[in-house]
Amino acid sequence: MQPTTPPLSGRRAQAARNDQLILQAAREVFTEDPTAPIATVADRAGVGIAALYRRYDSKDQLLQRLASDGLDRYQAQVQAALADHGEPWAAFARFLHHSVEAGAGSLSVRLAGSFTPTRQLQRQARAAAAATQRLLDRTKAAGALRPDIQVGDISLLLEALQAVRVGDPGRSRQLRHRYLTLLLDALHVPEAPPLPGPPPTQQEISRRYDGLTRRSSIAAAPR
Repeated sequence: MQPTTPPLSGRRAQAARNDQLILQAAREVFTEDPTAPIATVADRAGVGIAALYRRYDSKDQLLQRLASDGLDRYQAQVQAALADHGEPWAAFARFLHHSVEAGAGSLSVRLAGSFTPTRQLQRQARAAAAATQRLLDRTKAAGALRPDIQVGDISLLLEALQAVRVGDPGRSRQLRHRYLTLLLDALHVPEAPPLPGPPPTQQEISRRYDGLTRRSSIAAAPR
């Protein structure tokens, strides 16, 4: 019989559980109400406020962690699409559906400008934007995507889909995929007339993250 690795126990196991509870609660609380106090997160997570502050010194730090996790999840979706060597349009469409399912854009649309991006977040965002560009280039090269779509367009489209909220989470999810299907029909027209105006620039999107004390250069990638 192969030996099994014993699970974490004691304080380390409790700390790991608390961290996951806190992050899940924070995603729910701050997407519902970006102005909610950090104590609301502790209440939703079912942990004491002291346990939360042992892990996160401030609301700003907690929001930074949420943004980092969101970028990691988005990057995983892009990399999975790039590793999919099937039909390029099908891979691109799956990427968008999976991104919507994973909540890409949900934090940006609710929390942009409410916390200070770190250098690490900026690096993550630039990497996510670069990977998204590779995916767009591949899909366009296959003649499957209109040529005037850029990374900033994908950012704002995902945010717009996450803004669809009708109270019931299941119904909201269903509607997001409904409207994504409509958007995919519009994107899958390589010979379409040019769209009005240029796509959003990195600076236009990053400006929403400008803090009161310094400007951010965070890249135009969904979170």
